[in-house]
Amino acid sequence: MSHVLPPLLAAARQLASTVQLGAHGRRRAGLGDEFWQYRPAHSGDPARAIDWRRSARADAHFVREREWQAAQSVHLWVDDARSMEFTGDPGRASKADRARLLALALAVLLIRAGERVGLSDAGTPPRAGEGQLVRLATRLTAPPAEADYGMADAEAMQPWSRAVFVSDFLGDPAGVEAALTRASDRGVTGALLQVLDPVEEAFPFRGRTIFESMTGALAHETRKAGDLRERYLSRLAERKDRLADLARRTGWQYQCHHTGDAPTVALLWLYHALERMTR
Repeated sequence: MSHVLPPLLAAARQLASTVQLGAHGRRRAGLGDEFWQYRPAHSGDPARAIDWRRSARADAHFVREREWQAAQSVHLWVDDARSMEFTGDPGRASKADRARLLALALAVLLIRAGERVGLSDAGTPPRAGEGQLVRLATRLTAPPAEADYGMADAEAMQPWSRAVFVSDFLGDPAGVEAALTRASDRGVTGALLQVLDPVEEAFPFRGRTIFESMTGALAHETRKAGDLRERYLSRLAERKDRLADLARRTGWQYQCHHTGDAPTVALLWLYHALERMTR
């Protein structure tokens, strides 16, 4: 995949460069040299942690906390099933291309901010450094899976880490529900980004139409495709509502992105969604 890897990584870096980085919001109490804040002393705080000068100005004891730029772990799951290869226009990126671009651009931003980023499986655990970007890009440009729809993987996620799932989420919703439940039980928080093609939102089909899955394993022929439109749009809306509700119940966040839109908006949403989870 050497002919694919450099363009993807270059495109991801270019997309990441369009995001203006501010304070990344990873201030947490811990080890460090820079003063952050005072807080009231709690039972169990050692005497050496108390700032006696600050405490002398009040009727309570205070602890002087220092800043810790926490290098946390972020796990990415990018759906590589065949449904992601769909595009409704040859001039428009496929769902898979957009998902890979967004995931790798997010990894660029996070690694530059000192985070550790990896995939959700055990094959590519979270690591820091530029070399990890090459490893991620190599995995993300591997040939697609044989299945029509992807199955989210949360087995290798580290407790109390963060995660991002990028998929069209058009397969059996029980899979992502089980993965988020397992992740939530481990204290993992994260974001669901649903990537859809504009054709999948508009359902512009009329007359005789044959609908086939990307593998050809599933097919449906109708002479009145227009009659299916309202039912299809209703089920798609139900699927989105189900994903949003699942995210709320597990402490995750949900957003839908269309391949006809600029990727910058989705990347900003992902970046700030993870930023909010560190506070």
